[in-house]
Amino acid sequence: MTEKLFTKNFSLLILGQLTSLFGNFILKLALSMYILEVTGSAAIFAGILSAATIPTILLSPLGGILADRADRRNIMVALDALTGVSVLCAALFLSERNAIAVISTLLIILSILGAFETPTVQACIPTMLQGDNIMKGNAVVNQVASLSYLVAPMLGGVLYAMLGLKPVLYASVVCFFMTALFECFIKLSCQHTLKQGGVLQIVKQDFLSSMQYISKEQTSISKMLLLTAFSRFFVMGITIVGLPFLVRTVLGLNAKYYGAAESALAVATILGSIAAGVLAEKLKIHKLSVLLASLGIFMIPAGIVFLLPVNGIIKYSITIASFCGMQAVISIFSIFAVSLIQQRTPNHLIGKVMAYTSTVTLCVQPIGQIVYGFLLDRFHNVIYFVLIPTGIIVCIAGLSAMSFFRNMEREQQELAA
Repeated sequence: MTEKLFTKNFSLLILGQLTSLFGNFILKLALSMYILEVTGSAAIFAGILSAATIPTILLSPLGGILADRADRRNIMVALDALTGVSVLCAALFLSERNAIAVISTLLIILSILGAFETPTVQACIPTMLQGDNIMKGNAVVNQVASLSYLVAPMLGGVLYAMLGLKPVLYASVVCFFMTALFECFIKLSCQHTLKQGGVLQIVKQDFLSSMQYISKEQTSISKMLLLTAFSRFFVMGITIVGLPFLVRTVLGLNAKYYGAAESALAVATILGSIAAGVLAEKLKIHKLSVLLASLGIFMIPAGIVFLLPVNGIIKYSITIASFCGMQAVISIFSIFAVSLIQQRTPNHLIGKVMAYTSTVTLCVQPIGQIVYGFLLDRFHNVIYFVLIPTGIIVCIAGLSAMSFFRNMEREQQELAA
């Protein structure tokens, strides 16, 4: 008998994610527009955002330990309530004189809270769902995030243009408190772990036990983390830095074309998430190597088109089609990779392992952006020197991972037997 996907717990989690992500997206959009208007400097806001990611990277492992040591429902409720209170305080204290200080402080607080929330939410999914429903559940969460990213900036932009920053802050406060309310009705079994020593000893013990698990007992998890990081390094470097650079600088097209490209990527992410849900029971694990190789295959046409004597619109169209293909594939691959890691990790370690997953991703993406920012600047007149070799490297790496995925598939079949 097929188990139900949208159980009461999972439905409440999805509703909470919908309101929380919507609140986050309209908040970040409004803050970025406000800082740019006040300072006239994109560099200042970029610096603030970069500084704000540091607490998430440093504290995510602690967030994973907390997720495995405490009641995950209560953690989510407390974190979203604290987020709402933090934004409300920022709205009340904000003025033109202290805008940068207040917004910087708020972003750092949100980064700290996010370090604890992300592993907790990811740890809840395998607790609520079983088997292939874990992949379907991750796909639904990814779809909700993509839909929020597609819709929230448009509505947030309209709200900000009409009413200003503070009403947007208050709207996001309502979203976070609604999220906390939904999460209050989630019921999860809580495994209380006995305390052994002081806080530092517990942190050390949990860290060592989880690292031993993924490095010695389940080496496939660490290898999957490396492959996920590898794919994110190339894809995020190419899309986040390369897309605006190619559209605005290389092709010389206006902001409308860039906006259309961003919307197309969001749609591609949604379609990839839907495909992951549909393929959850059909896609064999060894086929993930083909998915990884196809990332490189999609990159190659984007490079070849810059070798051809065609006009800018054709180059733009082929580039966007290639990037959308990459975005859809990386969405499918990431959902399957995270789901496989969740399925192979026991409940008392899932929070910590998910924290490592998000930490690795957070560390790798900026490095990819810096590397590709340098490469694209250096080879802006011969852009195919960047895109085609990257595509070939990713394609070869994907095919080389086939034996790993075949072994992983055999292990998964043995676990299911």
